[in-house]
Amino acid sequence: MKENAKYHVPALLSESINGLNIRPDGIYVDATFGGGGHSKMILESLNIDGQLYGFDQDEDTEKNRLNDKRFTFVRSNFRYLSNFMDWYGVKEIDGLLADLGVSFHHLDDENRGFSFRLNGNLDMRMNNRAGINAADILNTFPEKDLADIFYQYGELRSSRAIAKAVVNTRNQKRIVTTQDFLDILKPFLSREKEKKHLAQAFQSLRIATNSEIDALKELLMQACTLLKPEGRLVVITYHSLEDRLVKNFFRTGNFEGIVEKDFYGNVLTPFQPVNTKIIVPKEEEIELNPRSRSAKLRIAEKR
Repeated sequence: MKENAKYHVPALLSESINGLNIRPDGIYVDATFGGGGHSKMILESLNIDGQLYGFDQDEDTEKNRLNDKRFTFVRSNFRYLSNFMDWYGVKEIDGLLADLGVSFHHLDDENRGFSFRLNGNLDMRMNNRAGINAADILNTFPEKDLADIFYQYGELRSSRAIAKAVVNTRNQKRIVTTQDFLDILKPFLSREKEKKHLAQAFQSLRIATNSEIDALKELLMQACTLLKPEGRLVVITYHSLEDRLVKNFFRTGNFEGIVEKDFYGNVLTPFQPVNTKIIVPKEEEIELNPRSRSAKLRIAEKR
């Protein structure tokens, strides 16, 4: 796993695996295979009859696939979970894990455009075969749509001004690199919160490029249908938008957090939250892996 550790160091690894409450002969899904860290630990808990399916849309992850007869690598976005489970003849699963963080591999590769620390092409696609990239969005989307992206996905108060600056810039020249985007953002950054605001801006563009919110919603709904009773859904989030969706879905069965009750006052939800208090990395883990700082783990069990 040394080479895979360079690809990504999973946050909350033991906590998330324990949260799956793995049955040795069960069928499990690692919806975000990445470097294979979670998958390897899941396989260690399965016997010869257990099965694991690892999803990842990035072709770079294929070199990390595990040589194990119990493991099947699926080169696809997890939003197509149901399609592939049906393809493999799987009607029910015992658990699903999704680590929604961006891998170290993506952040440290200037050619992918995920990080404001490195100058390179402003791509940001998790799947290199996908359609438009981040630069395409900046160069073609209407100003109002850009403002909505920066506000809804990045929670940036200066979203409208940034969108206007993007349009003004692209009228002069095409926006191509991460440095081009940084130059647009600079006038709107305060020295005290520069890194935070840059992270929010890049996050918003990444989410839009990969349709991450829609994909997450589709994954959660499909996982709910596929899970057996007492099956576990384990999700690690890294920003408030994702975490709010997961929290609402686990508690109420919908993404708006609207509580519905039956005639007797019982909450109608397909899940029972396993951890009422959110699980976050301990100081020791943060010291070893600073990028785990924002990780939040939620676990739910199918009723």
